[in-house]
Parts: sequence; C-alpha cells; structure tokens
Amino acid sequence: MTTRLLVIGGPLRKSEFSLSADIALGRAPDNAIHLEDPAVSPHHCKIAWRDGLLVLSDLESHSGTFVNGIPIKERELQAGDEITVGRSVFLLEAKEPERTYGSTLRMVEEEALNTRTLNLQPDELVHLQPQSLAALSRPARMARNLSALLQISKAIGSLRDEESLPWQLLGLIFDVIPAERGAVLLLEEDSDEVRSRVAWDRVLGPDHPVQVSREVVRRVIAERSALLNNGSEAQKVSSTDETGETTWQRSFLSAPMLSNERPIGIIYLESSSPTITLTQEDLQLLTAIAGLGVIGIENARQYERLRSENQRLRANVNLTHDMVGRGARMREVYQFIERVAPRDSTVLICGESGTGKELVARAIHKNSPRKKEPFVALNCAALTETLMESELFGHEKGAFTSAIAQKKGFLEVAEGGTIFLDEIGELSPILQAKLLRVLQEREFVRVGGTRPIKVNLRFLAATNKDLQKAVREEKFRSDLFHRLNVISIILPALREHPEDIPVLAAHFSALHATNCNRTMSGISYDALALLTQYDWPGNVRELENAMERAVVVGSSDRILAEDLPETVLDSAHSDGIAPAQYHDSIRKLKKQLILGTLEQTDGNITEAAKLLGVHANYLHRLMRNLGLRPAMKKQTMP
Repeated sequence: MTTRLLVIGGPLRKSEFSLSADIALGRAPDNAIHLEDPAVSPHHCKIAWRDGLLVLSDLESHSGTFVNGIPIKERELQAGDEITVGRSVFLLEAKEPERTYGSTLRMVEEEALNTRTLNLQPDELVHLQPQSLAALSRPARMARNLSALLQISKAIGSLRDEESLPWQLLGLIFDVIPAERGAVLLLEEDSDEVRSRVAWDRVLGPDHPVQVSREVVRRVIAERSALLNNGSEAQKVSSTDETGETTWQRSFLSAPMLSNERPIGIIYLESSSPTITLTQEDLQLLTAIAGLGVIGIENARQYERLRSENQRLRANVNLTHDMVGRGARMREVYQFIERVAPRDSTVLICGESGTGKELVARAIHKNSPRKKEPFVALNCAALTETLMESELFGHEKGAFTSAIAQKKGFLEVAEGGTIFLDEIGELSPILQAKLLRVLQEREFVRVGGTRPIKVNLRFLAATNKDLQKAVREEKFRSDLFHRLNVISIILPALREHPEDIPVLAAHFSALHATNCNRTMSGISYDALALLTQYDWPGNVRELENAMERAVVVGSSDRILAEDLPETVLDSAHSDGIAPAQYHDSIRKLKKQLILGTLEQTDGNITEAAKLLGVHANYLHRLMRNLGLRPAMKKQTMP
C-alpha cells in the first residue's frame, strides 16, 4: 500500500511526502518536514510505523497536534485523517498499489517515415459535421461509427479519474477500429513530455510490448496533425525475421488530442496483418474520438482541481476550528467526543455563548464515519420563522410569492452527513413540532409540497439556554427535548479552566499575527497575568477578540498589558488591593514615569521612548490613553 501525506493547507500547500519510513515534523531544520511557522515547536510531532500501523505522537509541543480537530498525545492514523500542525494541514492518503494491465510500451528510434500527413481541420471531421454525413459511401459503417461516438461520449462523461480514462478509451476504440495494438500517451500540462502511457496488444498478449516510434510522437506533437501510414506497395511485401517467421510491414494511425490547439495527448494504433489495412476513414473516426477524449481528460483534471481546492478551503476553515486546551475539563470534552463520534446518536451540546459548541459539533462529525459527507450548520436564532422553515425544509416552486424555483433545504443538502442546529432553544413551537417529526420518522415535506422526502442524517444540536427550565415553562416541547437529549454534554466556561488561558492566548496571537503579517515573539508576563485574572464572560470567543485587538494595535513584538482591551485592564487586581484602586495606582505610576522621562529629554518623545525602551508610536498611544499632551516642553518665564 502506498501511503503519503498531502499538504492541503499552510506554507507547504500542494506538497506531498512519502510515508515509507518514520517522519518528523517541526520548526527545526533537521526535521523531514520543516515548517517555518512560529506556532510550531522545533520538534513538534512524529509519525512512525508500529506493527504495520501508522502512529502519530505529539512531542510535548507548545501549541499541540490535532487529528480531525482534536488535540492528541498519541493516536493511530487512518486514511482520510486530517492532521493540523500550526498553520499546516495534512491529509493522510493510502492507496493500494496499482495493478499493471495490458502491455508495456517501448519507445523506439526509426528512420524517416514513409507516411502520409493529414492536417484535419474541424470542418473536415465528417463524424462531427451533420451536413457532411451524406457524403459517406457506406451508410452502415457511418451508423456504426456514430453509435460508437455516442457510446464513447457517454462513457467519458461519467469518468472522474484521469488514470482509468485512457484504458476505457483504448478499449472503446478497439471495438470500432480493426487495429491489433494501440497506445494512449498523455503529456504534462506545461510541457510536451510524456507523463503517462498505456498500451495494449490484443493479438500477442500482455507479454508482448507495443513499440511506438519517437519520430511519430515528435511529428504529431510538432505538426498538431494526424498521421496515416496505410502501407505502400513496397511495404506490403513480406519478409522473414531471425526466427524464420513471416512478418509484414505495419500500417498505423496516430492522432493528437488537442485542447485549445495544444496537444495534451496522443492516440496510436497499428496493425501488421496482411488482411487489415487502416484507412483514412479510420483516421477520421480516430480523430473524432480523440476530440471526445480531450473533453474527458479536461473534465477529470478540472474535477481533481476542484476536489483539491475544496480540501484547501476546508483546511483553511479547520485552522480556525481546532479546539485548544489541555486542562482536565477540556480532556473530558475530548474523551466525550471520541466516545460519541463513532455512533449515530443525536447529541445535545450545552454551554454559555463562546464556549465552542460548534467546534465540538464539527469535531464529532470529523471523527465519525460520516466525515466524508457534508456538515451543515444552521443558526436557529438568525432567521424569522418563515425563512427558517424554508431554509430547513426547502420549498417547491410557487409555494409563496418569491418561490420562483424549487429549492433544497438544509436537511436535503446534508443528506448522508451531519446537520448541526445551533441555538435550538430559539425555534418556534410550529417548527419544533415539524422538527420532532423529522427526528422520529426521518422524513419531511418541503414547504408547498406534498411528497415526503426520506433523509439519512445525524442530528447535533446546541443551546445556551436551560432547556429543562424552558420545558417546565412550556416554552419548549418536552417530547422534542427528550428526542434531542439522547446524549448531552455541558461545555465548561473559560473561567472553569483558567489553566488553558495561556495556551489559548498564545494560539490566537500566533493565528492573528499570521493573518496580519506580523511577527510576534510572545506575551509579556504582565499581560498574561491580566488575562488569567479576568473572568471572561464571553468565554473563548471574547479571548480571541482580545488577542486579535492586541495584535492589531500593538507596536511591540510582544503583546503588552497596554494592548489589551479596557475591560480586561479595568478588572485587574492584586492581593489586598481592590481592582479599581490597583488599576488607578498603575495609571498614576505610568504618568509619573513618562513625565519624568519627558522632563529629562526636554519633551522629545522619540528620545523619551528610547530611554523607556519602547517604540515611539507606542509611547504616543500610551500618552493619549493616559490623557497626557504630546508637547511637554518646559516653559521659562521672561
């Protein structure tokens, strides 16, 4: 099995690394995967083979190693796992070794060819020009060719794998052109070098190689034209080879696969039988097939590009959706996710605003058997009742005035995957009843529709309300609550695990420093003390906002106390000193220090900043915050 890491996010995006041996990741240059990222430790993690299994181990990194959004110490990896290290996201891909089909292809040197070159333009391809079909002398052959083109077009339209497409194409060609052997060569997208080749000798078998002249390939690429050698009289004379067997000079066809007048591949067919002669009509058909093949290859390549782009975009989203925290309360959350993710039960996630309820929902989905299917999130508090019903269930054309076309709802979009209903306590009583039916019967009806639609979904819900109290007050249906509350968890508020504040602060500062293209060396001791003392009523979301502000407004390469929001500064306290008194004392000390320094420099702020060891811009901002005037020069009396 071939195993490799694909980089789908971060500085090394679009790179790939083989996992044939153990591999280390980190910021230090001696790592096999060297990541220039301040959020990555010098020796961050490693992937090692143990008894035929891949195991990822975190090496006590300061920012953690994540698998499918969950921080790990050690974990066995499986194909499809997403590994996040700092800003980089890796996708583990494992493929069975490719089996060899058909014959091998051998490129040979030949002298100048006695061939007839045909420069076929689109208007000369009779099989693609209806007005030219009447000119064909054999209507039966024409009908068969058109049927073959239709069959090939259908087959190619359903293929999404560029590797299997040439084999399918070659097999379909043999059904309509009497060649004994053939090959399809695909070229690099940015050069004329051959990137892949398939060949098939259907007479002598797979043990016999198919030989293709380099001169044929060169001429087809250079002239963008098809070549036909249907044998001159001299070539039809038989000869005897070394084994004493009679051989015949071959006849062959070769057509380019052109995309925007640039060759992306070549199709080659040949026959050495004295009873088979490849004709110009065969070449016409082959050229038409080559045109269809181009469409198939371009579709396959575009599909792969879109798949890679989708992975990259998902990776970018995941970079901001990894949970951080190593305290006991957060370890309980990770253990809960690992237990419930493999199951299909409904999960109710409770907790204050900003505690990361959606992050938990995404982590459950990403670690479940449904992880390759859609994850759809809907905020039940963001829409009116009418819009919410349409968004959730979809609507039929004409269901209401603006319903000009049928629309699928979030339930249909999430088919096979997971739907996450945030702020479920805000649903109206009518929608609560309709959602209850979906949970019970796994079916629903679009707005304005009559036909029930079955769905295969996993339901996750979240709320910051006390639903049991809402049930007692008859504001929430008790039967719906019991349907949702199959498995539940209450996420801890940030004040309940303050030991994680430094790790979270470092994570968010590194994240936003990268977004702002700044280099940050860390957080000052005073700032960290203020962060850990603050109560954080907005929880992790408020902490992230505070760190983003500090990165944006700060002038130093470290986050200082003065860079933090006023709410954090105002709440500062120390032992035996009331918060307001403490903060007021700090402000007075700052004023005295700045005024004294300015007096030494005769009001020169730049010189004062040097004496204080801060940037001049920072001193200007600090003076404004403290209510000090920029000009502090001493006035002398006349």
